[in-house]
Amino acid sequence: MINLFAIGFVLGAWLLQQQSALPSIYVYSAILPMAFLAFRVAKFQGDLTKKSAQNAIQNVSNQKPPILNSTNIRYLQRLSLFICAVLLGFYWAAGFASLRLSDELPSEWQQKNIEVMGVIATLPEATERGERFQFDVEKVLTKDVTSTMKVPAHISLNFYRDNKFNSQSIKLENTPQETSYASNTFHAGERWQFVVKLKRPHTTYNLHGFDFEAWALSENMRATGSINQKSNHQKLSDFVFKPKYIVEHFREKVGNRISGSLINQPYAGVIRALVIGDDSQISQADWTVYLRTGTNHLMSISGLHITMLAGLAFAITAFIWRRIPSLVLLFPTRKAATIVGLIVAILYACLAGLSVPTQRTLFMLMTFALALLLGRNLAISRALSIALMVVVLIDPWAVIAPGFWLSFSAVAIIAYVSVGRLKAQHWFVEAVRTQWAITLGLLPLLIVMFGQASVISPLANALAIPIISLIVVPLSIVGALLPIDFVLLAAHWVLDICMVGLNWLANLPMAVWQQPAPPVWAMLVAIFCTLWLLLPHGFPQRWLGLILFLPLFFVKPPALNAGEMQVSVLDVGQGLSVVIKTANHAFLYDAGGRYSAQSDAGSRIVVPYLRSMGVAKLDGFIVSHDDTDHSGGAASVLAQMPVDWLATSFDLPADYKTNMKMQVQAAKSFKCFAGQHWHWDAVDFQVLYPSQKKYQDLQLSDNNKSCVIKVSSLFGSILLVGDIEKAAEAELLQTSQSLIASDVLVVPHHGSKTSSTLDFIQAVHAKQAIFTVGYLNRFKHPKEDIEKRYTDAGARLYRSDYNGAILLDFKENKPLTINAWRQAQPRYWHDRYEGVN
Repeated sequence: MINLFAIGFVLGAWLLQQQSALPSIYVYSAILPMAFLAFRVAKFQGDLTKKSAQNAIQNVSNQKPPILNSTNIRYLQRLSLFICAVLLGFYWAAGFASLRLSDELPSEWQQKNIEVMGVIATLPEATERGERFQFDVEKVLTKDVTSTMKVPAHISLNFYRDNKFNSQSIKLENTPQETSYASNTFHAGERWQFVVKLKRPHTTYNLHGFDFEAWALSENMRATGSINQKSNHQKLSDFVFKPKYIVEHFREKVGNRISGSLINQPYAGVIRALVIGDDSQISQADWTVYLRTGTNHLMSISGLHITMLAGLAFAITAFIWRRIPSLVLLFPTRKAATIVGLIVAILYACLAGLSVPTQRTLFMLMTFALALLLGRNLAISRALSIALMVVVLIDPWAVIAPGFWLSFSAVAIIAYVSVGRLKAQHWFVEAVRTQWAITLGLLPLLIVMFGQASVISPLANALAIPIISLIVVPLSIVGALLPIDFVLLAAHWVLDICMVGLNWLANLPMAVWQQPAPPVWAMLVAIFCTLWLLLPHGFPQRWLGLILFLPLFFVKPPALNAGEMQVSVLDVGQGLSVVIKTANHAFLYDAGGRYSAQSDAGSRIVVPYLRSMGVAKLDGFIVSHDDTDHSGGAASVLAQMPVDWLATSFDLPADYKTNMKMQVQAAKSFKCFAGQHWHWDAVDFQVLYPSQKKYQDLQLSDNNKSCVIKVSSLFGSILLVGDIEKAAEAELLQTSQSLIASDVLVVPHHGSKTSSTLDFIQAVHAKQAIFTVGYLNRFKHPKEDIEKRYTDAGARLYRSDYNGAILLDFKENKPLTINAWRQAQPRYWHDRYEGVN
């Protein structure tokens, strides 16, 4: 029954996370009585089953069996218990959500100076311009009109180190004459007084994209912001002695030791990730290799590493313990080894910062260890169910994390193919068989969640798992905890050799299979047929599983007809990226901005979206101009997506050319200029600006070099203008006034006052105007008077910060359909904005 109850509880928590709003007080008050009623019904049915069994002999002579025999009653009992579990899971998750959402930053206090006192709660992560860390607010010093300002207890802060900041801005309380300005200005466990500017968590919201607001809620991080550099900051205490700060302080010391010992080593960031769980220093290029080879789960502290390290500690302890008779008489070898293995797992998980993936593995190991110490023979399915319950009890948002489903599914698959089998296999055969089972079993989930799966994953993991888990991880931990540099260097050397093989595998032409996300029914059929295929040898008709697997790959979304197009104005924050699909072609205009050395809109948003939509190749790619918020993600797109041709208004930088060489199909590149045009599937693409002569004007700004493109289908048109300003708009009115009229306009320069002249707006005469802006961006885009101009001209306004991705369908026999993703797929943790379409 525990397995059924756990599944129901998790399902209830998952159902809550799909809601657009939390239940009302009336629903809350009804759930518990309903759950109690279902439980009482299940208990009554259990008693009834016993009575039915006692009366079974009396019913043998009857010609008609009773309607409610013991089997039927048992099914009803299980159904009642399942309903009870679903209601309790829903109620538990809703209660957690209500409590956490109550700790929020009032909207009116966003981006205002607030003075706070608190403790640095995590080891600071180094960024290009400074540091980032989580901060526990102990006291708010800023006063409202009548009371102290309300600030969430847990916030995330950025410290930007630039020219505006000088060392005199920080005063150390104990040494007022000293100043501090170093690479590590802040340390875990220190108490500081800051003046900060905060905002509520806000995500770039796209189809199949990462939901930062959901993640922030699950991490109990209820506001983000930055430290005001113009204000004085005081360190009030060198260290606050609390268990979690002690752990974070120790993690920071270990991380600093690794960084100091592996200076200028290419995979120092990976070693940090394997030891302390900080993967912020792994380069984007390396992440691409890990994703293409399916080994990304190995490049941070994972459940596999914890399990193997605990198993290694178990084996060493058992080997020593059983050779000392006095110890064996004192305590059984197996139990002693279990305790040591569990202690090692707990310490390693703490070193990782007790992230959710490590918690899942830790709870599972603790369940098995407790059963062994109590002398219970616990089935793996029951242990898995208990761990499942514990994880969701502690973190109800785990059910919307891909890692939750992948990790538990992997353990379940291993149990399915190994437990209860009659014939023991050679360890190598068993390892290959298990890796094959995991690859096949996780394939439906990977296709649905990510739109791709690594084809060479079994081979890559067969290479990487023993090297990383059994050699690199133990060496890295020993070298990090002990002052023995050559051990860390040895770990890096072994990792370097492993990366040679992974890089070779990642560059294979067919390393990754990608396709559009299949419908849910195809995924469920594929999961069933996977279980059928993995049945023991000798089970009849196992080959039928292969046939049932086919819908996963061949059931595709309806194709566009000639003359139709789909346009997706992606939400990339302060920047621009537009994807246009016709019947047989795909086109990308701009690729969003660059967020950091390890992250940009191309890798985080654009490429995942393209893959989820089944785009395996871009037929054309235009980068409008050389501003980072438009071109910052282009290099990542070129590195991960084959491109037929690339057009820009600037000379290609070195990283573009390098990434283009990585493509299977070599890309052609050229300048965009007025007069270029092409025709795909009865859809016209026409470049209207700049003219070729404009490139001879050395004084022309980057904004006014933006490539302007009009895309016209049989059922509507859209105008893409980049960041053109008033001068470029005036030239368009002179040279192309009859061509710029469009149904939809992506507003120039994000709604800045430098653009959108009244004459230009009237000439375009768009009924839909889209502003691509970042939430509370520092430029204050879009400007109110610019919005009013478009409203007065009769346009309906959309904003990517309030609407998320804007999806437009230009289809036959249908009016223009526009879906704003925030309004199409709302969740209860998303903020609502007044006056939004």
